[in-house]
Amino acid sequence: MAEAVVDLSAVRDNVRTFRRLVPQGIVAVVKADAFGHGAVPVARAAVEAGATWLGVARAEEALQLRAAGLTAPILTWLYDAAELMLLGDVDVDVSVSTVAELQRVVSNPSVRRVQLKLDTGLHRSGSPPDRWVELTRAAAHCEALGAVTVRGIWSHLSHGVSPDAAQSTQQLQLLRAGVALARRAGLRPSVVHLANSAGAITLDAPDCELVRIGAGLYGIDELGIGLRPAMRLMTKLTQVRRIRAGEGVSYGHDFVAERDTTVALVPLGYADGIPRIVSGQASVLCRGVRMPVIGRIAMDQFVVDAGDLPVEPGEPVTLFGDGSRGEPTCADWAEWAGTIPHEVYCGIGTRVPRRYEEAAR
Repeated sequence: MAEAVVDLSAVRDNVRTFRRLVPQGIVAVVKADAFGHGAVPVARAAVEAGATWLGVARAEEALQLRAAGLTAPILTWLYDAAELMLLGDVDVDVSVSTVAELQRVVSNPSVRRVQLKLDTGLHRSGSPPDRWVELTRAAAHCEALGAVTVRGIWSHLSHGVSPDAAQSTQQLQLLRAGVALARRAGLRPSVVHLANSAGAITLDAPDCELVRIGAGLYGIDELGIGLRPAMRLMTKLTQVRRIRAGEGVSYGHDFVAERDTTVALVPLGYADGIPRIVSGQASVLCRGVRMPVIGRIAMDQFVVDAGDLPVEPGEPVTLFGDGSRGEPTCADWAEWAGTIPHEVYCGIGTRVPRRYEEAAR
């Protein structure tokens, strides 16, 4: 009854855009099932377009990529002891923020490579600066014993979208100082990385070998650099009826018709990731016309106002796409919901199958 159409050529084009604009290697971030787009197909497309690394949040996501035959280096950063045991010998870099985490990793002989994370200001994860020397010395000791290899050092921007954020410059300076301390401890990391999609453009960091591209991979264009949205959410009208002026629609009759009109049922709801909060704000494209969402969005369905158009059940409906056909974009839905496109994409549920296409322009 619905499908999310993922254009893999858009993913490739987005990777190539970053390759043109930044000198660093690209980590394609495919966590959360590639922001709901499908981790394995997106990862393959990204690597084919020139991404040199893959990034995931959880160990199980790394295992999925390896099981699918992807051989690019992978970094994972959220795990517990049990998940470490799952990694086996699949050659995945594990992020380490504390000495205790380092000890857990070293005690698991299947993990051979780590990347140390320094908290430079996001204050979410990573080693606090006052514990960094302790961590780097412990890591150097483990490396000297042959227990582990420290392949990288990394951090995460707090203001990457802001072109002139003083915080980003400060974070880069802190990371550089952290790398210097790590080298003083005897470590020789081969990769250093800090920037996310927007930060890759806004931050001049030639001494970082990698940038992590997450939002930009899917066409979330925070800086207007010409990225292409990769997902189009489609369905079909299931029921159509006329209502009279004064009649209400959906729970509570938040919408009451001011005139006779045609209303049509769209078979998607908040169980599928359609934000309930956009009730009465959003619109969809049907027959080349924007039709407003009326009444409350329910778990499985919502209603649109077709006016006097002679619509019928089975008519194609586009909830969002790249906007080239006049349809709303994911960014529109995010604005209506008071959130970010990342959340809208990730919220599209498993009842909506993904279909992959190559629609190069």
